[in-house]
Amino acid sequence: MNLWQEYKRPTSVMEAVQSLVSASGPALPIAGGTDLLLDLKQGHHSPIHTLIDLTFIPEMSSLELRGDELFIGAAVPVNRVALDPLTGMHAQALVEACNLIAGPQVRNTATLGGNVAHALPAADGTIALTALEAQAEVAGISGTRRMPFTSLFLGPGKSAIDKSREIIVGFYLSKIKKGGASCFKRIMRPQGVALPILNCAVWLERAGDVVNDIHIAVGPGGAIPFRATDAEAALRRQTLNEETFPRTLEVLLGQAKFRSSARRAGADYRKHIVGGLFKDVLDTAWKRAE
Repeated sequence: MNLWQEYKRPTSVMEAVQSLVSASGPALPIAGGTDLLLDLKQGHHSPIHTLIDLTFIPEMSSLELRGDELFIGAAVPVNRVALDPLTGMHAQALVEACNLIAGPQVRNTATLGGNVAHALPAADGTIALTALEAQAEVAGISGTRRMPFTSLFLGPGKSAIDKSREIIVGFYLSKIKKGGASCFKRIMRPQGVALPILNCAVWLERAGDVVNDIHIAVGPGGAIPFRATDAEAALRRQTLNEETFPRTLEVLLGQAKFRSSARRAGADYRKHIVGGLFKDVLDTAWKRAE
């Protein structure tokens, strides 16, 4: 049985969008396809008439500096993100997250855009991009637009992008500045390639012993990728020491909405372990920024 009837390979973003909207049946973009193809084979996805292969679009496979920003195309494999010197310099949290996605063979094929498009609130790449305050470039029939990264999500598995009419072109990140650094870590069950029980990413800028600015992301801390904005406000412009951290953690716990998962962990357990993970990530980013 054919999993699709038509397969197109556009060479520009707008050609890809036009292929989506003009398809004679249900159409979806594909790049790595590590999740989509498996879902189609197992009958977990509704039938697809047309697949639009995005890997022949040069812009979507680009990873480069553009002025004061780092651009990562949505069709860039996560292993390339993990190994590229530019991400190593400007987005270390994303490098660490990409190194933990699935296994080596999957990382060579799976794309950063696919990791985001699934709209899971604790996806490793997604949590790192949330802390790095990425912006997404989205293309539709009327052209391209930028949008804040977290506005891509409506709920668990629910993307704000209409996949039948729009595509995620890529992501923009600010270049790292003096005194800036980031870190990503996660807790998972100790067997092979496991999904995270909890993950955390922090980006910060320090001025001596003071937290000049900070972004904190924890997954899953809510229905969409969780940004701990209250905890950020509590720590911003403060000296990082043994007194400020407990107050910040208390604020984070008051804002986060941890949920229980039969396959991963209960909400109470996540609340119990988030403090140690958060402190580890924060301390590592703090030392890197020094």
